[in-house]
Amino acid sequence: MKAEYKKDCPQYLRDYLTYVRVIRNHTELTEEQYYIDLRTFLRYLKYSHGDVPEDTPFDEITIADVPLSYLENFTLMGAYEYMNFLMDVRGNDGAARSRKTSSLRQFYEYLCSKAMLISRNPVEQLEHPKAPQTLPKFLELEQSETLLSSIESRNQKRDFCIITLFLNCGMRLSELVGLNLSDYSESARTLRVFGKGQKERIIYINDACISALNDYIAVRPKSELEPNAIFLSGTTNHNTRLSRRRVQRIVEDQLKRAGLGNLGLSTHKLRHTAATLMYEYGGVDPMVLKDVLGHKSVATTQIYTHLSDSDRRKAAENSPLANFKAPKHDDTDE
Repeated sequence: MKAEYKKDCPQYLRDYLTYVRVIRNHTELTEEQYYIDLRTFLRYLKYSHGDVPEDTPFDEITIADVPLSYLENFTLMGAYEYMNFLMDVRGNDGAARSRKTSSLRQFYEYLCSKAMLISRNPVEQLEHPKAPQTLPKFLELEQSETLLSSIESRNQKRDFCIITLFLNCGMRLSELVGLNLSDYSESARTLRVFGKGQKERIIYINDACISALNDYIAVRPKSELEPNAIFLSGTTNHNTRLSRRRVQRIVEDQLKRAGLGNLGLSTHKLRHTAATLMYEYGGVDPMVLKDVLGHKSVATTQIYTHLSDSDRRKAAENSPLANFKAPKHDDTDE
């Protein structure tokens, strides 16, 4: 996490973020997300205690002076009121409120059971808001082919390689930007990636990925700053590893070029696309797909088994009674 994120933190939050990164072994991105969620909570505490001038915008409330006593005296009913504030005032949907609930519960678990800074955990019984079940957005096969065929940029081989890996491997954005040359083995046909919680896994890659990687690496500039990073920001010796935001922009730009910019898609939706295409066209078993995607539970993976209309159609057609027809009867009166 960049130092400026911690400048406004009270000491107990700064210590917690260190715990998240060092002991829980979470990524910088996860640490930043905890900070953002808990900053919202501490701003709410300060706001609800009347410590903020009325004309101060919520997003400009400082949190460095929020006393620990506010957290000690917080109640379960106060947590319900906070969830209501998130929904009615902040406009958070069920998924966002569920994530903030998880952040809050883990923060209090640390304060109460790890750091021993407070004597009780008021949110121990706080339930996660029920989020509506929605199917993820993804590109159809023809749309995926259109996207790959339409890629054009100053760094075309790099950008084609990025989108090829997303669509074929289903890797996360953080996994892609973290790729190093040492993670790629052409002979073994593998990439090593580090997923959530820095969990390492091996992704097996196909001919399209190998071809795209080799074509890009052949023109990839040497970098004095990031000599091992696969994806670099430019064409000079002083360029750096591509940032997550830059990769997002690359994907957004190429989706627009392909006429697919109005579908609400993102890098994560390309991950959904890869998973859906593997299941629908590759016949990949959900347990195998779970390992490919780096999911902890097959329950997370099973959403992709509900996406395919063709699978549901095949299931109906393959019923053992699919060809059973009513026997003919003589309708004449006896």
